[in-house]
Amino acid sequence: MTASGSSLRPDQLRPVSLASLFAGAPDVPISGVSLDSRAIRPGDLYVALPGTATHGAKFATQALTAGAVAILTDPSGAGLLPASAVAVVVDDPRALMAGAAAAIYQHPGTELALLGVTGTTGKTSTTFLLAAGLAAAGHRVGTIGTLGFRLDGQTLISSRTTVTTPESPDLQGLLAYLLQHGADSVAMEVSSHALALGRTDELIFDVAGFTNLGRDHLDFHRDQEDYFQAKARLFRDGHSRAAVINIDDDFGRRLAAEVRAAGLRSVTTGAGAEADYFVLDAQPVAAGGSRVQLRTPRGVREFTLGLLGDFNQRNATTAAAMLEVAGVDLDQALPGLASAAIPGRMQVVDLGPQAPHAVVDFAHTPESVAAALAALPSGRTVAVLGCGGDRDQAKRGPMGAAAARGAQVVVVTDDNPRSEDPEAIRAAVLAGAREEAERTGAQVVDGGQRGDAIAVALRLAGPEDWVAVLGKGHETGQQLADRTIPFDDVTALIEQWGRLAGHQEDEA
Repeated sequence: MTASGSSLRPDQLRPVSLASLFAGAPDVPISGVSLDSRAIRPGDLYVALPGTATHGAKFATQALTAGAVAILTDPSGAGLLPASAVAVVVDDPRALMAGAAAAIYQHPGTELALLGVTGTTGKTSTTFLLAAGLAAAGHRVGTIGTLGFRLDGQTLISSRTTVTTPESPDLQGLLAYLLQHGADSVAMEVSSHALALGRTDELIFDVAGFTNLGRDHLDFHRDQEDYFQAKARLFRDGHSRAAVINIDDDFGRRLAAEVRAAGLRSVTTGAGAEADYFVLDAQPVAAGGSRVQLRTPRGVREFTLGLLGDFNQRNATTAAAMLEVAGVDLDQALPGLASAAIPGRMQVVDLGPQAPHAVVDFAHTPESVAAALAALPSGRTVAVLGCGGDRDQAKRGPMGAAAARGAQVVVVTDDNPRSEDPEAIRAAVLAGAREEAERTGAQVVDGGQRGDAIAVALRLAGPEDWVAVLGKGHETGQQLADRTIPFDDVTALIEQWGRLAGHQEDEA
């Protein structure tokens, strides 16, 4: 039973016939579709797929009881269905699922301006910047990604999704919901998992953006080349009408050349003048962020960016290019970037007078750790980070090394250990940090559990120092072996500083 990314879907759409969706199927009216037996509504098509631990067909009885009127599955699932079930049995139901969902929800993507962003890092920030620019230009904007689903900046559901791009039944239903509630544009993150699994099939993006490609998700992809090929799908086979590609890394340059050769309308962004869009100059502003001069094919644009870091200037450049390629007036859109705020992305946490400066960021790759630490103002930095369990183990040492290059003190802690031994994960990160610290002179500490590590970092930091808590960003829970416990880095910083400050006052 696959967990549903969201139960958001439109109201009172005209049912479609099962026979119109699948050749040879009976004439059964279908009004919705779900992969999750718990999210079934009367009139739904239930899609029962094989999973890593069990088969969705084992939950067919629950789906039928909840009102499902037909089931799409494969031959292995067919044998698990009740004899009375109306079944459509195909070799690869996943390959047909997106098309069926799009038809059931009346192809909502064709009536929305779709802007999709893919890349290892920067997807969330670029998507938020796109939404801010579109809103400033007068559009009603839906946002889909790691931080959940929004319409006009308002969160649509209280719980945040842990899936960057929902499965196609949820995604098509969500797009139809956004359309029904007045959206004319959607900015969304498009993950490599989504592209490899066909979640965005049946959508054509008006503009697709590529931010970068670093090491990540090699627990899912065979190797880095397979990871690149998954990302590149967004720009192939008619999935996009135009492309904006950052060419600061080799994969971006390769993709840009491929896209040009294929004849897809495209522009590039980057750090230098070889790109179509690049930052000429950026000066810090008192409120945080920077005043940016952006070179575009139509001349120089100036705008204020409210986010810290050179990498966010690159994200803003990609967003600006995507907006202009989409036909949005940058004079109207760029002022919106000044007020864009993104939970858990270089989020400054005010701990009060005499406290260290503090920031929370989602950085969870070697490249993003380096970028987050480089974004901080000059001075002494204490970094707190760990690595997730049941994920790519080879990046643990490099993440520790990146922290030891970018910070003066590294406090290694737990991220989401999942089923792995937290101490073993920390040991791998510590090894990378300590090896690099022999060259940089950084102090490396095993901080233990995350709350304890944040307290250690605050004790080691002075009032002019920065404490950077990395890895979990916006997340409000920590995944342990058998449960998820409430944990929020922002809350932990505030609470731990309150205890430390109170203890210092008691001693005074």
